[in-house]
This record gives sequence, structure tokens and C-alpha cells, in this order.
Amino acid sequence: MKEILFNEIQGIRIGNAQNLNGPTGCTVVICEDGASAGVDVRGGAPGTRETDLLNPVNLVDRIHAVTLAGGSAFGLDAASGVMQYLEDKNIGFDVGVTKVPIVCSAVLFDLAIGDYRIRPDKEMGYEACKNAEFNECMEGNVGAGTGATVGKILGPESSMKGGLGCYALQVGELQVGAVIAVNCLGDVVDSSTGKIIAGALDKDKRTFLDTERVMISQYDEKKNLFSGNTTIGVVVTNGKFTKSEINKVASMAHNGYGRAMRPAHSMFDGDTIFTMATGKVEADINVVGLLAARVVEQAVIRAVKNAEGVLGYKAYRDIVT
Repeated sequence: MKEILFNEIQGIRIGNAQNLNGPTGCTVVICEDGASAGVDVRGGAPGTRETDLLNPVNLVDRIHAVTLAGGSAFGLDAASGVMQYLEDKNIGFDVGVTKVPIVCSAVLFDLAIGDYRIRPDKEMGYEACKNAEFNECMEGNVGAGTGATVGKILGPESSMKGGLGCYALQVGELQVGAVIAVNCLGDVVDSSTGKIIAGALDKDKRTFLDTERVMISQYDEKKNLFSGNTTIGVVVTNGKFTKSEINKVASMAHNGYGRAMRPAHSMFDGDTIFTMATGKVEADINVVGLLAARVVEQAVIRAVKNAEGVLGYKAYRDIVT
């Protein structure tokens, strides 16, 4: 088993676009030939598009792109730009008069950082697709991770910068990778050490409070913490899988969230993972599922380790000793 770049996975391209004045952005993963796809939504506050289509009982069996975006529900507009780009390329589900690109999307809440009036739109989605032609694997304050923050249990004054992370593995001919935009309510933990590496900070802006400990100590207080959360991502493999099988992989991939984010899947997060299978090699679903959890876990960690501090939000690299 060896590490590879996410953009080395057969049959896919990745692109990002962002507005640093937001700050906010979007990330697109494109499979022009179409990919078998699934999704698993675990958080209690999701913002998504075309997830029902991925139910195995429904008609369409292949998608052409997944869009991850900031901007809360406004950011779903970015997927329209992705659709336009793919239609311009004559890519999509053939309906006779045209081809309809099947584009799934999930958004995270970053309106509370910077200028809330700036959010991903159709033009930004199209720009991300144009950038996908270069197929660059970028991390940190890019794409959907541009305005992402973490550790928000006590508000923005104790929060840190999140970001976009990528990680991929190859075993023989099998490839599995993840791109994750980390914007969680809780803390991010380096599973190799068990230590928090990004999350809610104490007043000294260097010591971690431990979000789970704070929540447990306030068990009898019901708070509305909707403003600022949700981690979203895409797991891609070159394996061959049906819709039912790749939906199961999406379910197994969430184990990576559980390993690297504490807590994960709260009612204040809209945690979502899409899966795409490009169908190049035969593979055991159990192996791909366990590898999916590994790449998600590492992509989450890489997202915060590659982030940079902005607008007073400290990043991992600002406090690491």
C-alpha cells in the first residue's frame, strides 16, 4: 500500500475556486464518463442537492460531478455552474434534446466569517470546473475549505481555522481517495497520537479546551449552535461497484469522521460524504470501505494542518510547538 495524490485516481479531475474576500469557495470533483455514486448524511443540519437520486431504487445510476461549497444553502447555486460547464462539454444523461449533467452537492456554513454577502454562486462553480482542467490537488484555505473553521462550541472567539484536505492510497491497481472540507463544531484529533490538533481554544489562544468535555459539563443547557458547522467530502475509488454497494462504502467512510473529529455527527453539523466509483478495477467492498475510512481520517487531519490563519482565526501551524 502506498500514498498517492488524490488527482492520480483514474477517471476523475478536481478543481477549486474561491473568493478570499468572503472568505468562501467551492470544490468540484468531475467524472466525465460518469461514476456509480452513493451518499451518507449523518449530521442533523445538512444542506444538499440530488441526494435522493443516489437511492438505489431510483433511475439514474451514474453521476458526473460532486460539488462541495461554502455559503450555507446559498452555496448550492455553485452546482448550477458545474452543470453549465458539463452541458457545454456535451456531458450528462441523454434526454434527447440535450444531455443533463447529474451533479450532486453539499454545503457548509461559513457565512459568519468575513462578509456573509459573498458566497459561492454559478460563476464560481463554473470557474472551479475550468480549474479542474489543470487537475491540481490543493489543500488548506482553498475551495470549500476557504472559510471553514473548527472548534465552535464557545463561539468564534475560541474557534480555529479549518480547511480542505486530500489524501489517497493505492493497493495494487486499486485506488481510494478523499477530499474533505473540515468545518466541524468539535475538535480535530490526530489519531496517531490521540491529541487535539485544532479546536476550541482557551483564553490564552494556545491551550485546547476539549469540546467534548465542555459539552458534557453543560449537559443540561440546550443551545442553538447552528451557525458555523458541517464537514462535507467526497470519497473516490477506481473500483467497480453498484449504487447499493457504493452507498455502503459511504456509510463505512464516516468512520473516518469519528476517528478524527470529536464529536462528529452532532445535530449542529450536516456531516455528509459522497462516494464515486469510476469502475476501472474489481475490488472487495469491505476493503474499499475500510480504506475509505482511512483516507477520510487523514484528509480531515491534513485539512487543518495545511490551513492558514485568517481574520483573527488561528491555524494549526500558528500554535504547534
